[in-house]
Amino acid sequence: MSTEPAIYPGQKAPSRPLWRFKGGQKPASIPCGLSQTAATVRVTEAGRGQAYLAAAGAWGQNAAQTAGAVYLEIARELKKRDLQILHERVFGSLAAWPAVRSVRRRLFQSRGLEADGPLTYIEGRPPWGKGLSGVIIRAVRKRKATDQIWTIRHQGWPVGRGWQRHGHTTLILQNLQGMGLGGNGWDRPALQARQLLALANRVLREQGASYRDVVRTWFYLADILSWYPDFNQARTETYRHFGLLSQEGENRRKLPASTGIQGIIPSGAACAMDLTAVIPAENSPPQVRQLSSPGQPEALTYGSAFSRGALLTEPEASLVQVSGTAAIDEHGQSLHLTDIRAQIACTFDKIQALLDQAGATLADVAAASVFVKHPQHAQVYWEMAAARGLHDLPAVVMVADVCREELLFEMDAEVVVKK
Repeated sequence: MSTEPAIYPGQKAPSRPLWRFKGGQKPASIPCGLSQTAATVRVTEAGRGQAYLAAAGAWGQNAAQTAGAVYLEIARELKKRDLQILHERVFGSLAAWPAVRSVRRRLFQSRGLEADGPLTYIEGRPPWGKGLSGVIIRAVRKRKATDQIWTIRHQGWPVGRGWQRHGHTTLILQNLQGMGLGGNGWDRPALQARQLLALANRVLREQGASYRDVVRTWFYLADILSWYPDFNQARTETYRHFGLLSQEGENRRKLPASTGIQGIIPSGAACAMDLTAVIPAENSPPQVRQLSSPGQPEALTYGSAFSRGALLTEPEASLVQVSGTAAIDEHGQSLHLTDIRAQIACTFDKIQALLDQAGATLADVAAASVFVKHPQHAQVYWEMAAARGLHDLPAVVMVADVCREELLFEMDAEVVVKK
């Protein structure tokens, strides 16, 4: 079944997009000192049978060129390692989606790979203006006859994948949208958010799980600055209904790690969501531990219901899911309001402090999403990453609004801690 259009059966797409991205100024040239002349794909093993593929677009190339280079290499790596995609997110300008979709399908089909499985396409515009910013894939393979990998469907529509090994089950849901329940509310984003969370819980229950098993979420919100407080209220109320929170707001250890960022999707819906849920094998010890940031408060103290990170313990490698992190102090206040360099340095430090709890460093990042408010700040990020020895950090860099007007930079990450 095709993944197009990116809406669920029974939904009617609006005649025009309801949300418009508030972009910045396009840089005039390639950043000094960078060699962004070709797309790159970096592969990070996460124990035997699992890997992350992070592909970064090439500076200034059009969508078809970049998609061709990126997906050709991705297809080669998947075939060579006998991997199947578990989670796939694609970032680029909305205008690039048809070309990227077409190239991806053609290359996958020509190599015998599944071309019409679930994926999430988000408007994370490249710093050079238009085209494909990059792709982040988590892929796995069967190692034993008892291992299983399957496509999760809701009303016949592919909405994610499941993976079971050693009795442990990982569920990935993606490109969920709040228009699947009721078919109304295109202009009511908070209602969409509630419907989105209800849909996620429904699909999880169809898989023998519930929202209480969720360890990581990614929320992509159109026009985030206009309704982020409403989104937070809708999420908190729904989480309380799910039993993740008491009336007093306790039991924070049950909150998933999360990213909430600007992101328009091709259907024009106000919000979309990806998530990871983990169901441990029967009689096995807990696999998941929520992490706190030493230099930041619990996000719930200022109205955002998520944890700073989650540590997933697996037999051969542990995974750290780092929530979207920005320059926020121990009181929940924004730092360095107009200083992009200070905000980036602060964010690096906050993430490293979180990773210290798992015995990891920024050099262990397997895939990262980097969001800059203004295109020219991408060069600053690349320079500062290189100064820390992170020249080859597998990251997709894109232009997007962060949840507060004064925040210029945010980063999330998936980190492999090998044993």
